[in-house]
Amino acid sequence: MAMCVTGSNAQAVLGAEDEIPYLGYIPAVAEGVRYQVPEAGSIIEIGSQGARFITNLEKQAPEFAVNEHCAGGTGSFFEDQMSRLGLKIEDYSLLVEQAQSVPRLSGRCAVFAKTDIQPLINEGATKEDLAASIFQAVVNQTISGLACGKPIRGTVAFLGGPLHFLPELKNAFIRTLRLDDEHVVAPEHSHLFAATGAALNHKENIKVDIDDLYEQLSHGVQMSMEIKRLEPLFQNQEAYDKFTER
Repeated sequence: MAMCVTGSNAQAVLGAEDEIPYLGYIPAVAEGVRYQVPEAGSIIEIGSQGARFITNLEKQAPEFAVNEHCAGGTGSFFEDQMSRLGLKIEDYSLLVEQAQSVPRLSGRCAVFAKTDIQPLINEGATKEDLAASIFQAVVNQTISGLACGKPIRGTVAFLGGPLHFLPELKNAFIRTLRLDDEHVVAPEHSHLFAATGAALNHKENIKVDIDDLYEQLSHGVQMSMEIKRLEPLFQNQEAYDKFTER
């Protein structure tokens, strides 16, 4: 079968010797959105460790900005703040709906947010208000820090786990950007847009035996770009058993 891969580790997993076509993640997402949501003009994607903003999708080479070197404004940022407040993710959006005010927090860094949150807790701020302020901090960080003032044009596609599982986060974006229902796209299968875009860029003249590929991925993968690591403490199970017995 013909195929194409994408993602930060795709080439490392498959190895440079493989002829499977590779498409960068940003072009793959843009292509997938163009195909499935042609009316979209911009993309806001928030993942567990990174955030991305893509605009001018009508162009062959859209503009984009990526935050993959800092957890600020990503899913791990939410997890950190939720654990600090003793909240569960399934209750988070419900709390935000009950907020009476939205204190201003920094969304650039979890450490900065903690510095802002603690005085508010000491002053008696409610968990509802703090939850809403964390959402708004991510919105502000994405619009001002990630998009860097670039206009967020037309219909906006909201992708990524946090925007899917935390509906009030998406609503905070919609309120801040003043979007109406006709200019919002929040698909259920948002995690598949990159895969769709990659599949659309397959090369018919390069065929892959899916059984061979499955076999390769099922028996351990040697990362061609693996960083150097120290030797393991125990070479095998027998060595570990001897250690625990001793």
